[in-house]
Amino acid sequence: MVEFLQQIIEGLGAGAIYASLALALVLIYQFTGIVNFAQGELAMFATYIAWQFVSGGVPFWLALVLTLAVSFIGGMLIERVIIRPVEGAPELTVVIVTVGLFIFVNAAAGWIWSFLIKDFPNPFPRGALEAGGLSLAYSTLGVMAVVAGVMGLLYLLFRHTKIGLGMRAVAANPESARLVGIRVGWTLALGWGLAATVGAVSGVLVAPLLFLEPNMMGGVLIYAFAAATLGGFDSPVGAVVGGLIVGVAETLAGAYVGFIGSDLKVGVPLAVILVVLLLRPQGLFGRAAVERA
Repeated sequence: MVEFLQQIIEGLGAGAIYASLALALVLIYQFTGIVNFAQGELAMFATYIAWQFVSGGVPFWLALVLTLAVSFIGGMLIERVIIRPVEGAPELTVVIVTVGLFIFVNAAAGWIWSFLIKDFPNPFPRGALEAGGLSLAYSTLGVMAVVAGVMGLLYLLFRHTKIGLGMRAVAANPESARLVGIRVGWTLALGWGLAATVGAVSGVLVAPLLFLEPNMMGGVLIYAFAAATLGGFDSPVGAVVGGLIVGVAETLAGAYVGFIGSDLKVGVPLAVILVVLLLRPQGLFGRAAVERA
């Protein structure tokens, strides 16, 4: 029983990271209806920026703040320069644009920083909290606390600020929001900036646990897609819950399903995506689209 609970704890720690990237995917989808396949690469690029700051002698937490600011501005610029010209284009066109952005950002990171693996500092102390035979690593506690903090800040933003209410109005009905004086274009850019910022948090959390190199977010993006699909692409809360469920499912499957082990765990999120799309396409917390005949 202790071993089973230990696996769940480890799964929750991994799931919190998946949830943070899934949250970025959901934010962009809510505001624009776009599934951003380049979200993981944008998070990776932001992580390299944080590494550059830290390598230059900037304290980690100050480097993180600077990185989030750069990510926010970068996300807004991407919306204005790359996404805005294809607004209203067929969905396949937008998908191709985000895939092209994926390739470009990956290549740019390799060109600037090379494809060699780099060490990234862990902001959380080493060691673990021991209780009842269970071991809860301080890094896991830190990751879960950061994701909870991000969720709390997003809740305050959307529920208790004028900007957040405007963003919710644009996400619900851009035409009506425009009629009441909300600057829809800039609000969409803010949404991309916010998603890029949340994604940057995900990259900074992943790098100390894996490694820092241009392809580090490829696998994480699959898990994030599974989390967003399970929770619902129009539900930030669902993205977090979905990430935690996917993380626990992956860990338990790797530990107790013999043929999966550590090599085939990536099949778990793919199976989650397939099952959800077949049984409940809107996800656990999503709303089914209703069209009048």
